[in-house]
Amino acid sequence: MEQKPATMPVEGALDKAYRTLVNEEDARVCRDISADACRVVPGNFFLQIAAQFFTKLGDAIANPKTVLAWVLSALSAPGLFTAFLVPVRESGSLLPQLLIASFVRRRAVRKWTYVLGNLLQGGAVLAMAGVALTLEGAAAGAGIIAALVLFSLARGLCSVASKDVLGKTVPKTRRGQVNGWSAAAAGLVTVGVGLVLWLGMGEAGGAGFYALLLAGAAALWVLGAGFYAAIREEPGETAGGANAIREAVDRLSLLAEDPPFRRFVLARALLLCSALTAPFIVMLAYEQTGAAALALGLFVIADGLADLLSAPFWGRFADASSRRVMIRAGLAAALVGIALVALVHLLPGVAGHAAVYPVFFFLLAVAHAGVRMGRKTYVVDLAGGNKRTDYVAVSNTVIGVVLLLTGLIGALTAVMPITGVILILSAMGLAGAWLSARLPEVTEEAATG
Repeated sequence: MEQKPATMPVEGALDKAYRTLVNEEDARVCRDISADACRVVPGNFFLQIAAQFFTKLGDAIANPKTVLAWVLSALSAPGLFTAFLVPVRESGSLLPQLLIASFVRRRAVRKWTYVLGNLLQGGAVLAMAGVALTLEGAAAGAGIIAALVLFSLARGLCSVASKDVLGKTVPKTRRGQVNGWSAAAAGLVTVGVGLVLWLGMGEAGGAGFYALLLAGAAALWVLGAGFYAAIREEPGETAGGANAIREAVDRLSLLAEDPPFRRFVLARALLLCSALTAPFIVMLAYEQTGAAALALGLFVIADGLADLLSAPFWGRFADASSRRVMIRAGLAAALVGIALVALVHLLPGVAGHAAVYPVFFFLLAVAHAGVRMGRKTYVVDLAGGNKRTDYVAVSNTVIGVVLLLTGLIGALTAVMPITGVILILSAMGLAGAWLSARLPEVTEEAATG
């Protein structure tokens, strides 16, 4: 009698859990991936959730807005280095993606590019931990920024490769839930990180405490790489990766030649308001209440709760229509900003309470989770094969430039109140929602429904 492989019970359990989680009923759901890939979707689905959970949790622990900023303060690094943390982390991973895409396209199996990126990110964060233990002052600031540059470039490798692997291994109407469930799980743990910060446990530990925290974050990226390496990915196309610079220039022509993609990039740029408004809410809280110590932990908790509570909803919604998610989340982000400005000017007594601002921060974070989920799912569904890699690379490179430019909006606080800046960003959100409404549907359910 033939003995069944030991992996069969595991695969059966994964298949059952997958069908329960995504409410799988439609046998035609695998129309846009191969039959072989379809047979291993449940395993690949959960492996990608696990990998993304560990990396998202690592991101929360090594957050440049909180932990890295405090590390630099503890090491007496000049404020100039702190000011560069967020721009380097975000733009550094986006700007070189046209060149990174050529590297990725030469790989028939692209999961190893993600694994490499994760290991490099873990190494970079471990280097930050070493800096925290051995350097001080400007030397520490330069060391952290140098490690962050490596981290950001490695993040670019993961960004391009992950969307392509997702498109090859998980069918349409299921991709948003990969992002949604991993973000929710990471959000739950982020709440715990926020509680630690709120209770002040990190302050007492000093630089040694944060070095240990960063070392733990580095281990999370290694764990994420291990889970991703187990994904069963079929070889894909490898054309078009011969000359990185020439191919990069050629891909930029997509913005002129592909109207739906061009509208998506413009809409995504305008919907950056959901990310850019957040620090101004924090600044407004400081200005109105001066309760920075109380609000800091509450803001981190609010951010984690937003992902925990909203990400699964946005993931399912994005699988039904990522375009509608972009519309509604962008509109919500704009309305949060407008409502907060109205409250500050019309109800100054209420605006003086520190607890008000984390509530608005939470609502904005919910909207931002939707914007992020919608645009990630939309660009994956918009095209297939190498064109998907091109779309991700071109859009991310353009957004990297836009991020640097819109970062200058902060300079407007020298000539106008913070509420005025928030209104400008809210207007961007309204425009982004309007433009998203003019995008074509890319989810088959929404297009035929």
